[in-house]
Amino acid sequence: MLKTDLWNVWVVNRPMKPLLANNLKIFLQRFNNFKNAELRSVEVSSPTTISVTFAAQDSARAFNWITITLTFEGVSDAKLIEINKLSFIDMSDGISLVCETNLIAFSIGSYNSIDAIKNANLFVISNSLKYQEGQF
Repeated sequence: MLKTDLWNVWVVNRPMKPLLANNLKIFLQRFNNFKNAELRSVEVSSPTTISVTFAAQDSARAFNWITITLTFEGVSDAKLIEINKLSFIDMSDGISLVCETNLIAFSIGSYNSIDAIKNANLFVISNSLKYQEGQF
């Protein structure tokens, strides 16, 4: 996999950090649940690995904009959209990260359970999640 965007080159050199179930709420609060964030890309690296990249405001950095990549490994279910439709995704409700029965579910929009998340326009269900911070 080769990426040529300048911001992607910088992000590749930053370490991935695990995001555990007990830290999901704090992580979402830090980025205001990614409300009004910019959805930059959805990338399938392998049948069981999907990365979603956002530009979001970071409350830990005086609300400066940064790039955040969420990488889901051990993907068991997903509903993705075409890359040319990403700019049309409404991010006003932010994202959801829900942990149930050792699975982590991600979706665009506000959802409280994995069953509800499966109704979202874009979702990923996996057994692990890592994130990476980068420059805006």
